[in-house]
Amino acid sequence: MAFYQFFQEQRFNRTVEELWDFISSPANLKEITPDYMGFEITTPNLPEKMYAGMIIGYKVSPMMGIKMDWLTEITQVKEQEFFIDEQRVGPYAMWHHQHHLIPIEKGVYMKDIITYQPPFGFLGAISKNLMIEKKLNEIFNYRRVVLEKRFGTYQNT
Repeated sequence: MAFYQFFQEQRFNRTVEELWDFISSPANLKEITPDYMGFEITTPNLPEKMYAGMIIGYKVSPMMGIKMDWLTEITQVKEQEFFIDEQRVGPYAMWHHQHHLIPIEKGVYMKDIITYQPPFGFLGAISKNLMIEKKLNEIFNYRRVVLEKRFGTYQNT
């Protein structure tokens, strides 16, 4: 079975600390997820910041309004540099998402790398081209807009 990667990048005229405070808080996940996905955290009493070994449960409707459980584990965290979440239960056969913050001149470069394997073998590979990439682009474009509203657009002047 094939594995695929999806890349997203964004720049901000902010400090690493400001972005880290936002992206490392599980409470902010709903804000950066499109409303139509019906995103709801189901794990009670989550702490303010992610840590390695943390398990987070969600209800989400990634396709066709069908609610499903998604369980991720935060497998690695390097404070103010990166964290990695991996799906334990959910819609993908495999999901590994790296979130990186890299200081740059006048701000921060944020990079996401998602390595995934669609479900359903051959049919999943077909859905990658028909639906999955389009959906990932929609979700991350939404996130881009939300983060630009919150942190501003990058100006290199």
